[in-house]
Amino acid sequence: MRALHGLLLGLGLLLVVGIAALTAQEAAPLPKPVASETLGLDELIGLGLDRNPRLAQVGYSIEAARGRAWQAGLYPNPTVSANFDELGDVQGPAGINTLPLVSQEIVTAGKLKLDRSAASREVDQAALHLMSQRFALFAGIRQNYFEVLTLQRRTEILDELVKLADQSLETTRKLLEAKLVARLDLVQLEVDLERYRAEREATSRELPGAFRRLAAVVGVHDLPRARLAGSLDAPLPGYQLEAAQQFMLAEHPELRSAQVGVDRAQLLLKRAQVEPIPNVTVAAGYVRQNQNRSDDWTIGVSVPIPVWNRNQGNIMAAQAQVAAAVQEVGRVENDLVERLAMAFRDYAAAQGRAERYRLAILPRATEAYELSLKAYQGGQFEYLRVLEAQRSVAQARLEYVRAQGDSWRAASVLSGLLLEEQWPAGHCAPREPQPKE
Repeated sequence: MRALHGLLLGLGLLLVVGIAALTAQEAAPLPKPVASETLGLDELIGLGLDRNPRLAQVGYSIEAARGRAWQAGLYPNPTVSANFDELGDVQGPAGINTLPLVSQEIVTAGKLKLDRSAASREVDQAALHLMSQRFALFAGIRQNYFEVLTLQRRTEILDELVKLADQSLETTRKLLEAKLVARLDLVQLEVDLERYRAEREATSRELPGAFRRLAAVVGVHDLPRARLAGSLDAPLPGYQLEAAQQFMLAEHPELRSAQVGVDRAQLLLKRAQVEPIPNVTVAAGYVRQNQNRSDDWTIGVSVPIPVWNRNQGNIMAAQAQVAAAVQEVGRVENDLVERLAMAFRDYAAAQGRAERYRLAILPRATEAYELSLKAYQGGQFEYLRVLEAQRSVAQARLEYVRAQGDSWRAASVLSGLLLEEQWPAGHCAPREPQPKE
């Protein structure tokens, strides 16, 4: 009986310690890989800003738009020509020479100003596109960062579970040899051990691909494998859907770009409407008449007459483009609201699920396990009931981590839509929209 009492106490102490490790907020970190660095979210964001080719590409598109805006406002170059008439005339073999003849087109109706203004709106749109891509990059890095962090955390828990199940299996074998437990108890533990090993192996195999995907989103595909620093247990942001939507519709660069597109389309319409107003071409030159050996001047003015072509087709097209640009604002608004609603739906559901596990399921599962263990030690329960309670705690812990990861990934999408630069620091509702000037 003394041996039996010792085995029971040993088993109870082993399982209590194991469950305490499972319900702790943070498990012991995995051994740091050799010749590897620990990466945090801030470091990954910094790498993305420095080396992501997509951001660099958008930056060059801004310079290209600036070049086009500059070119659009440049005045037409003058034309210099030379005319040699009546060469070989008997009275003056050198003929009549007009040299140089300089002509200049005078652009009327503010066409160049309209061209430059419309092209400048393209510069504004390119800058807003860069801002949009910047926060999309932030959201992508954050999503993949928390995916890897979740896999790391699950691996830690599964390592603890495998260790715990292996030790419990050894203890149960001794109890079976002493004919104090049934063969069923041992087989059930063996099944649990293999299941935990399979889960750990699958999670470990997911990690390299998840990290490589994170590196690709950062923009450094050959980023050395490293352990990510951070915790899933930090307080989640307190987003409010109405405040978030109000801020997003006031500040998001995609919507502002669509609004700039309306302004640009209106400028192009005005430009098309003034196109029929003719430009004036003036010319002046020196004329040498070798027939009578005289020096003369020539001055000319030419104006096209808009009789048949009054730019009717381009005006019609520009009017349609204004209408399309107005509709584009509505389309972008609806698209942003849909994306925000879906992200908030995922965030609220995952956050609620995580809170339920943290506040209710995990504490009760742990209490049920402790009670079943005490009842077993007092001879009231079979050992299989203890194993079932132990499995419930383990499964609850894994599901809690999964819900935490889902919450942070959904929050990452929201952070991109709400243009959060420093995140997850300062978990407060988005600032109020600033009044437009």
